[in-house]
Amino acid sequence: MMTFDFNTYSSPLLFGFVQGWIYAVLLWVRGRREERLSDGLLGWVLVGMSFNIWEYMLGFGGIEILWRELEFFPRTLGYLFPALCYFYLKSQVNADFRFSRQDLWHAVPFLIQVTYHLSIFSMGHEFVERWKTTVQYPYHLEDIEFYVGVGLDMYYLILSLKLYRHYRAWIKTQFSETETISFRWFRNFLVALTATMLLSLFMTLISVTFTLNFWENWWDKLAGVVLIYYVSIHGYAQAQPGRRLTFTEEPIGVQTEDVDLPGSEMVFTDAPALVSAKSDNGHHLVKAPVALSADLVTWRDALLAYMENERPYLDPDLSLIDLARRLKTNASILSPVINAGTGKNFNDFVNQYRVDAFKRQALDPANSHLSLLGIAFDCGFNSKATFNRAFKKLSGQSPREFVESMER
Repeated sequence: MMTFDFNTYSSPLLFGFVQGWIYAVLLWVRGRREERLSDGLLGWVLVGMSFNIWEYMLGFGGIEILWRELEFFPRTLGYLFPALCYFYLKSQVNADFRFSRQDLWHAVPFLIQVTYHLSIFSMGHEFVERWKTTVQYPYHLEDIEFYVGVGLDMYYLILSLKLYRHYRAWIKTQFSETETISFRWFRNFLVALTATMLLSLFMTLISVTFTLNFWENWWDKLAGVVLIYYVSIHGYAQAQPGRRLTFTEEPIGVQTEDVDLPGSEMVFTDAPALVSAKSDNGHHLVKAPVALSADLVTWRDALLAYMENERPYLDPDLSLIDLARRLKTNASILSPVINAGTGKNFNDFVNQYRVDAFKRQALDPANSHLSLLGIAFDCGFNSKATFNRAFKKLSGQSPREFVESMER
């Protein structure tokens, strides 16, 4: 009868293993109830993390069945784990994401790995031992598996970073308030995974260089426990955005950053403000747009008139789709009107109106009883962080500095 030995080495790993499975089940239940694929995938990510430490958990606990009866049997999610992390993040920023046939290739490395191990394992214990001494070790197949795993980790890390960067750029073209949908958890998740991966590589290097024994490799697995606790608690508590996000990495035909338009230059104009701040002499500094089609000019004029008269920027949740709907058009038309016609993305375009409104309200003696943040909220901002960041970016100074400069 196998008895688990609770000790300084095995107990922390056991707690982490149980933690991972408990939260995986909670995520699967919630994901099924709320029809949220991202919860289901995060549950599998936690299972993968738990399997990454269970060999050492059992070993430190005195249970050696994995090395005796189950040698060569697949013990972890292996090559599938980094792909699961990537698809979890992908489903977070796109509520409509569903797996398709073209996604099946991501499972190919894992299937090859599992098929190889199961094929050898099915031949029996004696064959496994003979295979290890005549093929596995002499031809360094174990090392090859390790390097392939590192390569896959790096590949999916790059894909995830690219996804995050594109998502951050995309929300600026679609939403006027991005603080609640910035997914800092996305960034923190990647940082935690990367830190753990680097520590694992470092420990592997140390182990090979100094020939560490089984017990001395414990610290690597303890880091895995810390990762399980962090991802399970913070991942489960991650606040979901109030609106349904549908980001894809497919080209959307619009520019996602502030653009320096070909052939444009800074010019002075006495026209009503488009989207930029005033210079010291009272004139507006705007980027001269490139030549627009007659239809786009019509839409640009209609847009600017609507922004001035109806003040939709006072809605803190205003999105590109919302504004397009109010103008009785669609986002694919309105987006290039904003990008090419004003030289700004949607986020900066709307926030410029809010900043200008704040400046007017802050200088109005009737509002002297209000705090700067209170005025900002009245002008369409809905978070202090977004307000300060937008004001600094679009005005070159903080709100407090602006007010003090006007009072001199």
